[in-house]
Amino acid sequence: MRIIGIDPGTGILGFGVIDADKGKFSLVDAGVIRTSPKEDDATRLVTIYDELKSVIDDVNADVMAVEKLFFSQNVTTAMTVSQARGVILLIGVKAGLKVFDYTPLQIKQALTGYGRAEKKQIQEMVRVILKLDTVPKPDDCADALAAAITHGMTLR
Repeated sequence: MRIIGIDPGTGILGFGVIDADKGKFSLVDAGVIRTSPKEDDATRLVTIYDELKSVIDDVNADVMAVEKLFFSQNVTTAMTVSQARGVILLIGVKAGLKVFDYTPLQIKQALTGYGRAEKKQIQEMVRVILKLDTVPKPDDCADALAAAITHGMTLR
């Protein structure tokens, strides 16, 4: 099964694509989509739509795993990222993908067995599970791969 994982963001949106087969995972593609903070929100959302749609068209994923949002402080950031997340869900459904949501806690537990794992622990587990030489950069990319791996682990 081919899984695209998404770490929602307006300025930087991470994506990671893996193949999952009987508990084994391999990297297909990963990267980020960046938008300029100088642009208005609507323009940034169009950029996210166009670029993510292109990625999805290229990788031929079967499902999409999206990290759920968790904000306890900045309401303004939460609103703009929520708008981006809406675009992400729209693209996934329109592309015919079944979309799954995972909380940060679920991702941490799936990859490390510990719900309060540090970001660096998650990134190292992504590296180990995908048999990579280095941790994927930037963090948004590693987070997206973690979401994809989490979905892959639920298939077992």
